[in-house]
Amino acid sequence: MNYTLHQLQIFLKIAEKESITKASEELHLTQPAVSIQLKNFQDQFPIPLTEVIGRKLYVTDFGKEIAIAAKKIIDEVNQISYKTNAYQGELSGVLKISVVSTGKYIIPYFLSDFMKKHKGVDLILDVTNKQKVIKSLEQNTVDFSLVSVLPKNLQIEKTKLMENQLYLVGNTSEEFNKKKYSKSIFTELPLIYRESGSGTRHTMEAYIERNDLPVRKKMELTSNEAVKQAVIAGLGYSIMPLIGIRNDLEAGRLQIIPVAGFPIKSIWNLIWLKNKKFSPVAEAFLKYVKEEKDEIIKNKFHILD
Repeated sequence: MNYTLHQLQIFLKIAEKESITKASEELHLTQPAVSIQLKNFQDQFPIPLTEVIGRKLYVTDFGKEIAIAAKKIIDEVNQISYKTNAYQGELSGVLKISVVSTGKYIIPYFLSDFMKKHKGVDLILDVTNKQKVIKSLEQNTVDFSLVSVLPKNLQIEKTKLMENQLYLVGNTSEEFNKKKYSKSIFTELPLIYRESGSGTRHTMEAYIERNDLPVRKKMELTSNEAVKQAVIAGLGYSIMPLIGIRNDLEAGRLQIIPVAGFPIKSIWNLIWLKNKKFSPVAEAFLKYVKEEKDEIIKNKFHILD
């Protein structure tokens, strides 16, 4: 057998994503390039690694075993690099963070300068739904998670990152001229919801329940971006985090509808398992965040008054 480390990395990504398209996107390679490397890798084994049923790619049981072995090999190779950097006095290792979908507008600003300063640190950033974020934390497969609603059934520790402001928003096809509307406006506007379980949905429903508002639920969508595009298209209104709509407000695609009691406020927290033993990289990142977060918020984020 004469497979390469590059082929192992590609096959491992295909096995993780069960998709050549998704693997190529994450690896920043073309689909044909990934397909060719998969074929060259497969040619070295008498047993199929993958199979295609319909139009979906599946990893065989044998392929899953090879993927496990490939991960061990790649991890060992990475350790060589980390040990080399450590002997040269550089911080090195992997920083693993899971982030709820709306958090993608925030976390890069808390990572950028840290990653630039520490060239030997590799980042694994998983942007996904709240359920998977909490599962990754519970299984201890990440160092930190970024959430706006704290999990109830996990023993965690946390540090506050920044305030999360949510506003009632609509597109700009209709005028809202009052300086402030009463909460009764919610009886008139069809609302677009995030999916059940999302932090934004939780905050939105808590506000509606707290104020005993009869609302018109128009539809439910599975991402902040999908909700935003639906609102821009005029399909309804929604309560959305400011952090994800700033550019659309500036471009005139969305408008904030002023309502008494708004914005609704929650907190973005960086959380980790209680009593977790941090790697040097995770410990350094937490120290950096605590020391620099106020300056990052001041320079990178504009919070409305």
